[in-house]
Order: sequence, then structure tokens, then C-alpha cells
Amino acid sequence: MAIFKGAGVAIVTPFHEDGSVNYDKFAEIIEEQIAGGTDAIIVCGTTGESACMSEEEHVDVVKFCIERVNHRIPVVAGTGSNCTDTAVHLSKDAEEYGADGLLLVTPYYNKATQNGLYAHYKKVSDNVNIPMIVYNVPSRTGCNIAPDTAARMCKEIKNVVGIKEASGNISQVAKLMSLADGKVDLYSGNDDQIVPLLSLGGIGVISVLSNVAPKQTHDICQKFFDGDVAGSAKAQLDAIALIDALFCEVNPIPVKTAMNLMGKNVGPLRMPLSPMEPANVEKLKKAMKDYGIL
Repeated sequence: MAIFKGAGVAIVTPFHEDGSVNYDKFAEIIEEQIAGGTDAIIVCGTTGESACMSEEEHVDVVKFCIERVNHRIPVVAGTGSNCTDTAVHLSKDAEEYGADGLLLVTPYYNKATQNGLYAHYKKVSDNVNIPMIVYNVPSRTGCNIAPDTAARMCKEIKNVVGIKEASGNISQVAKLMSLADGKVDLYSGNDDQIVPLLSLGGIGVISVLSNVAPKQTHDICQKFFDGDVAGSAKAQLDAIALIDALFCEVNPIPVKTAMNLMGKNVGPLRMPLSPMEPANVEKLKKAMKDYGIL
């Protein structure tokens, strides 16, 4: 059974002005997401600025999220690292705290071979018992999971159940699904490609857009599942200008800016991320107003 189906939010991590985690605000936005119909919460992913957290902070944020959600919807913990042993330790901690699943980005910077990628995920799998989603985002990691490797992992590694595909390469995704024999839970990692990936057999999205539009993102998926493909496609296309604005600078700069514009007060970014350029803030404001969320 899939960890979740539908729209899972790649949730931001709110910070105080001094850079420490704002747990009170984090609790607020978790509750807003659940009330808004989000199907799952993905904590400590790229959008959550996990790369700028210490290991202690990382596991504390994961633990807090799991406890706050309290089994109302699934919680998927981002536990990837470019160091396999670190990924193992983070994954074991997340399992101990009660995560419903794990999201593990490909080892970045190291640029592992396909055999190295397989061995990396196999070692993590050997140390945990909960489902794992592999995260393929070569634009950020410099490393691409080939379709045959992804299909092999989902077939052979006991708890690798799916992939978050953010390569942007629809042809690659189609090849993966042709090789998968129904053994891959496919999630879109790009908000502008939700419907195309659903049409290839996907079961949802791990979404940045959901931070500011949880119901709308959920509805893109649900309409498709309900057979209203035209309605799903329209909802996808209606969101394109906002999605473009949310990615006009590196994620999560725009989405945190958007949430602050909405009065959610999620605080600053951690360096080396920097405040959004003024011209892009104006572009973001216009897209948010046109979409009806500002």
C-alpha cells in the first residue's frame, strides 16, 4: 500500500529572527495544512531547509512534526544525505519516532554511479523497516537515477516503494513506468507537471505549491482520481503562473516569501539562501493576487 495518495506538502521550516526553529509557528502551519486537505506532510526536505540544519535539529524537527500530526495524516521524513551512514542514522531516528515513510534524495555532490546509488539505498533499507521514497532531482544534486535503476530498486530493495521524480524529463518518467511493472509509486516532484505524471500512472505530488494553496493542490490530484481529467488539467493550468513565480528563484526562497506576504510569518531563510530580489517579489505578489491567495 502506498504511503499516501494525493498532494503531500513539502513543508517549510519556520525560523525565529535569530535563526532558531520556531516550533510554535511550525505547529500552526501543520494545523493549517491538515485543515486545508493536505494528504501528507513531508518534513525536512529541500523546502524545509534541511541542508542548513544540524543533525540534532533535523531529528528534533522530524520528531516534533510526527508528534503534532499524531497519525491524522501520514508524515514522511526527509532523511537523505550525501553520506550513506548519515542517511542511515537519520532514517533510523525517523523510524523510531514514528514516521510513516522516508524520502531520501540521491547523494549530492558525490555524483555516485548507478551501482553506487543502488548500494546506497540498499544499505539504508537494510537498517529500517518503513517504506522509502527515492528522490530524483538532478538539477540540485548533479546525479540522475536512470529509469532501469529506479525500477530495479523498487523491485529488489525490500522497502523502496516509490520515487519522487523531479528531473522534469517526461520521456524518462515514461520509460521508468514502462519498466516498473506496477511496482513504483510515482510522485511528481514538480508542481507544473502534476497532471502529466498522474497520466503516466503517478499517484500524487510532493508539493511546494501546497504550502500556500493546500486545497487547490489536493484538488488537482483528486479531480484526476475522480475521473475529471479536464477539471484536473484546468486546475493545473490555472496554477502555472503562480508555480512559475514560486520557482523564479531557488526554492524555498519564493515560497517562504509568499507565506510571509500572506501573514503566516514563517521567518527568515538560513544562509546561504538570501532574501528575494525586489523585482521577483513584485512578480510573486502579482501571481498570488491573480490566483486569489493574496
